[in-house]
Amino acid sequence: MLTVSQVAQQLNCSEQYIRKLVREGKIEAERVGGSWIVPEEVVDGLTIEDIKKVQPGKVPDRVSTRKRSKTKLNVLSFFSGAMGLDLGLEAAGMNVLLACEIDNATRKTIVKNEKDIGLIGDLLSYDVEEILQYANLGAAEEVDVIVGGPPCQAFSTAGKRMGFQDERGNVFLKFIDLIRAIKPKYVVIENVRGLMSVPMTIDVKDKLTQHMDMKHLNGSSLYFVKKKLESIGYNITFNLYNSANFGVPQIRERVVIIGTLAKIPVPYLTPTHAENAMPGLKPWVTFREAVSGLNNKNAHFVKFPEKRLQYIRLLKPGQNWRDLPQDLQPLAMGNSYFLGGGKTGFYRRLAWDRPAPTLVTHPAMPATELAHPTADRPLSVEEYKRIQQFPDEWSIEGSIIDQYKQIGNAVPVGLGKAIGKEIMDHHKGVEKKVIDGFPYSRYKKTSDKEWEADFLLKAKKMENCI
Repeated sequence: MLTVSQVAQQLNCSEQYIRKLVREGKIEAERVGGSWIVPEEVVDGLTIEDIKKVQPGKVPDRVSTRKRSKTKLNVLSFFSGAMGLDLGLEAAGMNVLLACEIDNATRKTIVKNEKDIGLIGDLLSYDVEEILQYANLGAAEEVDVIVGGPPCQAFSTAGKRMGFQDERGNVFLKFIDLIRAIKPKYVVIENVRGLMSVPMTIDVKDKLTQHMDMKHLNGSSLYFVKKKLESIGYNITFNLYNSANFGVPQIRERVVIIGTLAKIPVPYLTPTHAENAMPGLKPWVTFREAVSGLNNKNAHFVKFPEKRLQYIRLLKPGQNWRDLPQDLQPLAMGNSYFLGGGKTGFYRRLAWDRPAPTLVTHPAMPATELAHPTADRPLSVEEYKRIQQFPDEWSIEGSIIDQYKQIGNAVPVGLGKAIGKEIMDHHKGVEKKVIDGFPYSRYKKTSDKEWEADFLLKAKKMENCI
């Protein structure tokens, strides 16, 4: 931590001017007694001109001071969020040098917890040379791994599913261009299940797909991404993984694409847990196990509206609106009562002895409620962190809604560790024993080979119908 005087000396200006910048929110500082204290990372590597350009309260970009490792795989992380994936990779033995994030509250989380990694904002605003500079690297050859979870809203089954037509989808294309330019040994792309079925929705002029009318073909976004990565030289594998199979106390399914420049592809992730008894695998981790030892007296949470809480009080652990008395169901559900689907997210209490359902960005919203098994409240921020496997000491910054959003959007740390371990083992030449027929997901045809064969069959049928 630096005093105002030390910051003024470092930036070659007056102490009065530094205090002015602090008051304007252009320099992040903490009040200790009657003095301002400034974290070193806030001003490290910056000039006074850089700080003048900072919007009030905006966390500035910064250059990494973390050294490139000679023994670990060095990682550049994009669309980093609260860094769940990155924590998992580091637990597996990797060295993360750079994070990329545009949300200001999340940027605060990154600089609060990671004192020495580089930080940049909107990927569209940087060229390769600038990215390497922020990572404190001299050449692209020094990058071993690039990871990222491009914004999932463009592909989510809960949204409009505009794919690459969505502005966030175009950032996905920029991400692939970056991979082409740097060409690391490994690349990891994590996304929602919707990526497997969403069409491209726009015409992308590319010789890889020009023979196909892919614009409206479900799944063409993923097919295009796979072919683009293969054209760069990557050997690609992917699957849809349930995080609970990797020790995460949450049933959360995500597509994980892993590419390597090596001739032998990276195998599917090695499960450590299973829902049903399997030799050598542990049972799924439950919500009860995840939150064991938490002090609920200091819990932070939003509240349910009383008009909804009156019905939640009637439910037992693991129940939802269907377990309400039949005469109350229409009153509780309103117009939603007449909609199709299971609607299991309405008035949902978690079960003690099951993993949590997929965490959402707000646990008290109708249709996606996440109520505590017995307490008459939504899950707390602290419980969210346990379910996503963030360390208790990992500080999530911003308002309580910001905190829920950051944790809910994160990659579970355990899934990140499974990804990192698979890549590290592949890099070291460790042979893996495949568990035949393991149910990675509740869905069928989600592995790269099965999925692509099914996609091409559908594409052929479409062509024959035209």
